[in-house]
Amino acid sequence: MTRTPADPHSVPAELRPYLREVVHRTRSVCGSHLVSVIAVGSVALGDYRHGRSDTDVTVVVDTPLPRGTLTELAAALTHPALPCPAAGLELVVYDEGFAARPSGEAGYLLDLNTGPLLPGKVSLDPAQSPAFWYVIDRSVAHQAGRVLHGRPAREVIAEPARAEVLAALRASVREHSAGEGHLADNRVLNGCRSVRYCRTGRWQAKRRAAQAVAAAEERYRPLLTAAVHSYERPRTAATTLPATDVRAFLDWVAAQVDETADSERTGQAPGG
Repeated sequence: MTRTPADPHSVPAELRPYLREVVHRTRSVCGSHLVSVIAVGSVALGDYRHGRSDTDVTVVVDTPLPRGTLTELAAALTHPALPCPAAGLELVVYDEGFAARPSGEAGYLLDLNTGPLLPGKVSLDPAQSPAFWYVIDRSVAHQAGRVLHGRPAREVIAEPARAEVLAALRASVREHSAGEGHLADNRVLNGCRSVRYCRTGRWQAKRRAAQAVAAAEERYRPLLTAAVHSYERPRTAATTLPATDVRAFLDWVAAQVDETADSERTGQAPGG
């Protein structure tokens, strides 16, 4: 079995002691069943911003763990029992059999959200949650996940089918269009990331994606510039963006995702 030690310099300095402790506590609870602990999200894509970003972690175990073990793991990692220095920790546990196959389902064993700026959540039932977040996160993990312990992400997490990822993007844009529970800058930058995935098949950091979209779409440049500037501030100091402009941009993003999905179903180039 391949074991890859984490490169400490691949993790932001502000998170290193915390993520070492996350790995330690996860190993203590899961024991020999632990396969991998993988950083995803902004850490994986190289755009973590302290005071703004969550810390996203994917855990893979070799068998579905008992409910009691999963509850114990959640308790061991929940803020403030383990103080989270980031805005929050979003940790998802999968069993190896599920993670190794492409899927459009949520499929998790445990979904834990905790931290100083993140509403708490402990779910052991994937039917409780929309699947699209998990599909997107597994795609990011497969492409860019940074191993903190165990086997590399590409060995243990399958890339979901592109059609499933596009469907997940469309669902995420719908949620961001509604706006509830999401900062405006994050809604806009996630939209940029969706457009870049449609055009390149690769995941980019939010700010890099916004720069690329702004360069190609002059009409949205002022909004995207404002969103990046807001994103560079702490979460509690995010600026207000014009609601009408945000909605118009996300409507355009939704159309881009739909056009990409339709063209790939019919075998035509977008716009053809």
